Amino acid sequence: MDFLNVSSPHTLGVAHLHDLTSQLSPFSRFLFVLQRSAVNASLRLSGLEYQRALRRPEEEATGANLSGLSHPFFLPGQSLVRVGGAVRQHLRIKSGPRRLRAAMRAPGERWRPAGAALWLLLLLLLGGTESVRRAQPLRRYTPDWPSLDSRPLPSWFDEAKFGVFIHWGVFSVPAWGSEWFWWNWQGEGRPQYQRFMRDNYPPGFSYADFGPQFTARFFHPEEWADLFQAAGAKYVVLTTKHHEGFTNWPSPVSWNWNSKDVGPHRDLVGELGTALRKRNIRYGLYHSLLEWFHPLYLLDKKNGFKTQYFVGAKTMPELYDLVNSYKPDLIWSDGEWECPDTYWNSTNFLSWLYNDSPVKDEVVVNDRWGQNCSCHHGGYYNCEDKFKPQSLPDHKWEMCTSIDKFSWGYRRDMAMSDVTEESEIISELVQTVSLGGNYLLNIGPTKDGLIVPIFQERLLALGKWLSINGEAIYASKPWRVQWEKNTTSVWYTSKGSAVYAIFLHWPENGVLNLESPITTSTTKIMMLGIQGDLKWSTDPDKGLLISLPQLPPSAVPAEFAWTIKLTGVK
Repeated sequence: MDFLNVSSPHTLGVAHLHDLTSQLSPFSRFLFVLQRSAVNASLRLSGLEYQRALRRPEEEATGANLSGLSHPFFLPGQSLVRVGGAVRQHLRIKSGPRRLRAAMRAPGERWRPAGAALWLLLLLLLGGTESVRRAQPLRRYTPDWPSLDSRPLPSWFDEAKFGVFIHWGVFSVPAWGSEWFWWNWQGEGRPQYQRFMRDNYPPGFSYADFGPQFTARFFHPEEWADLFQAAGAKYVVLTTKHHEGFTNWPSPVSWNWNSKDVGPHRDLVGELGTALRKRNIRYGLYHSLLEWFHPLYLLDKKNGFKTQYFVGAKTMPELYDLVNSYKPDLIWSDGEWECPDTYWNSTNFLSWLYNDSPVKDEVVVNDRWGQNCSCHHGGYYNCEDKFKPQSLPDHKWEMCTSIDKFSWGYRRDMAMSDVTEESEIISELVQTVSLGGNYLLNIGPTKDGLIVPIFQERLLALGKWLSINGEAIYASKPWRVQWEKNTTSVWYTSKGSAVYAIFLHWPENGVLNLESPITTSTTKIMMLGIQGDLKWSTDPDKGLLISLPQLPPSAVPAEFAWTIKLTGVK
């Protein structure tokens, strides 16, 4: 093993460099000149750092990978290693059986020309290639919709298909009517809300007085995460801040109106994120751009949104803080409808998010970034709550809906008839995925942090169905035909060479009729959850006829919606 000994802690010796470069070809010498400034900058240490680095050379802690640095001097596999509080550089280049290593040496030590020449040659050969690779600029997105809309959607989102939405905040304390309680009570002054307050709270009780009662006393993030995993959710979206302005994390610009200062005295966003990531569940953060009664927002509204006091002091600082603090996989924006995206500075934020944020490669966003954006701009499209397209859209989309048909937040006045049936949830999931969408199903926890049993039951029932039929859902793609309108209501998905026909109603005669698949000599048909192939035949008028298994109800793999897997069909 040879060593390159640097005679100065700051730069390479000029005389030695002249001797060495004179041995190089003109082209190699040219490359060396281009890279020399980067070499010098990379090796440069202050005198104090250098002395500290020499103090305890035997102490080496694990360092950080340098693969992301722009200097062409650094090659893949390098690391910065802390020694006695300073940073030493270790360069290891594997070349056949030999290994070359450059390290900082004490002043007065001489160069060893043979090792140095070999080091430089290897550097130029390998570093030149690296320079060419790094010279190709990464795609950067400018703060305008044509550029931002051209960004490919990270693949994990389309593969996930199913997520859980959580609406949780101070509105969970009155838990009456909906999560829009404050607006309905004091924004619109609806009589039933005013009557509710008179009947249940003392005179002078304000919405802020609900804050301390939002305790999250029984919030156990590990239990929540276990439930969502059992439900088959691949991502979870938590409200970090709804239109009331209360933040579920210690926002630096929401003094005394956040979950650390008031109520739980906990970082709810951070705690849930930690639990979810232990289970490899993607983490999304819902964030409302507007706040109904924030003085700065009301001032901007009074000024016809010609000023941006609220955006600069509240909205944008919070978004940047959320991204840098929690590194979300998804940002679910909302509360955009009163103002254009130019008021919100949405394109500037998104260009930073896509170019320079810590989640720039994996983050996904929706389309609620201004009153002109929904279903037109952003990442994937929500379009509107409970959006259901009638045909296959040409853009990735998501249907968000709630188990409680009339509220996103928990409400004490929910009736059993207000709860979406299990069969309807499964049907919506199947139809959504068949048309290329994701299904985001909402629950509203109580002020104490409990998920009520009926919500748990619905989630677990869906998880049970997905444990059998998930092959036809996760990472699937729309087929050439999305559905057949017949008595069995068949919806199609595909994955690779397999086609999946999910039928929502069991035919009375036990024979499933499919008109769209075209059989071949290699066609095989089976039902997910049942062993063995199914018998089938074709009819010139009816198409493919599949004989379903004759099973007692207890042996049927699911109560609702069954999946036929077809291979070797066109």
